Amino acid sequence: MQIPRIEHFIAGGALAPAGGQYLEVHNPATGEVIAEVAAGSAADLDRAVAAAQAAAADPAWRDMPGEQRATLLHALAQRLYAHAEELVYLESISSGGTVSRIAGLDLPAALDICWTMAGIVKDYPFVENLPARPLPELTHGQVVKEPIGVCGLITAWNFPLLLLLAKTIPALAAGNAVVVKPSELTPQTTARFAEITADLLPPGVFNVVHGHGHEVGAAMSRHPDIGKISFTGSSRVGKLIQVAAAETCKRVTLELGGKGAAIVRPDADLNLVAYGALFGVMLNAGQMCESGTRLIVHKSIEQPLLAALAETAARLAVGNPLDPATSVGPLSSVAHGEKVLDYIRLALDEGAHLVCGGERVQVPGCEGGLFIAPTVLAGTNNRMKAAREEIFGPVLVVMTYEDDEEAIALANDSPYGLSAGVWTADLVVAQRMSRRLQAGSVWINDWHAIRTDAPFGGYKESGYGREFGIAGLESFLETKTVITAFQRDPHAKPLYGLLHTQRA
Repeated sequence: MQIPRIEHFIAGGALAPAGGQYLEVHNPATGEVIAEVAAGSAADLDRAVAAAQAAAADPAWRDMPGEQRATLLHALAQRLYAHAEELVYLESISSGGTVSRIAGLDLPAALDICWTMAGIVKDYPFVENLPARPLPELTHGQVVKEPIGVCGLITAWNFPLLLLLAKTIPALAAGNAVVVKPSELTPQTTARFAEITADLLPPGVFNVVHGHGHEVGAAMSRHPDIGKISFTGSSRVGKLIQVAAAETCKRVTLELGGKGAAIVRPDADLNLVAYGALFGVMLNAGQMCESGTRLIVHKSIEQPLLAALAETAARLAVGNPLDPATSVGPLSSVAHGEKVLDYIRLALDEGAHLVCGGERVQVPGCEGGLFIAPTVLAGTNNRMKAAREEIFGPVLVVMTYEDDEEAIALANDSPYGLSAGVWTADLVVAQRMSRRLQAGSVWINDWHAIRTDAPFGGYKESGYGREFGIAGLESFLETKTVITAFQRDPHAKPLYGLLHTQRA
């Protein structure tokens, strides 16, 4: 069987890489090569940026009315829906995500991003008239929101399609042209999105340059004609992008790593916590930045909750992600899976004890992938590496506390601040605690409860800037103030006299 070849998408069509080189794309569940993708270079990026500049400068695109943009976003959503089955399959074989999750969460969320942004942009005040001010003289004031121009979007491998839409839709709604650099591990759905929407977007508005992050992504961060970088990925790479982007004072949105802490109060429903906490960390085999990987449990309920977690985790099916019955799929690669297993072994060496899981699982037909049983580690503390660093695997670390003050201190004792949560029957206390948790998203009696009309982003080393909702749209806009003066007589202008003391 011939292996599909994925080219760049520039100025409305496929384009081979300037260097003629391609990278292998592997199925993480089986290890098989499932595609070849263009290995991009700075020359490829230059071509894409030039196409995006031309599209961004076209008044027909730049000045398109909000109602017309809303119609376009609905059309993009319809095109996604029409190709849903194909996109779910491509996403699963490249990222290892389960088809049940992609069909039940990723795709509906991607559609909702389009619908939500369409509703926002339809009535968004791109020009706001300020009330008249008589001092120092009567003027008319306007605040104008304008597209940045060319935006570079760098997405991660774990949720390729959803992250693509989270960045692309608000960028296009704001009137920008984009150059996307998807992960070289999971390029399929980004490439397919470009193909199926090519007739809906003017050439050059949406461009894709594939390749390694240290080549294409780094060049994007330094490119003088890119005005904004939006990146989702590791904190380490995010810091490098921030430094590179500073050379040209680019606008930057960074959605980085996390070590989400969930506080379980003694009045919490333990059955709900067992289901919810495992949903918070085992979804996508724990390979989610906002996963709830630290469970901070009141000492009085530790043992019954650990028993409930072990019993519930035992019912999670580890298997082929293409099987709708599978709960937990593979790690992104064998190498990454081995790192996750190393974290588990180190935690045990440091004094943690294994509640469940901790071992590699063999899945028939997927011998080339690496699968890990849902793992719960108890007896941990924030000094342990497994509780301090982002593991990015199906591993939940459990620690205990005696009072709410200690719980909040433990939750905030982290370099990250992307997600946090409280499990309790007392919603008044939960609301009060939520204000003290240092995280961009705080969930009460739930996890992964992300709304496309609410801002999403992190504190501290989890990044800065926000995606989704009005905040997501405005992150792709520049703000300009336009003041019009009505007084034409220079001698009657109050402030001119501060300089021109001699009147003609």
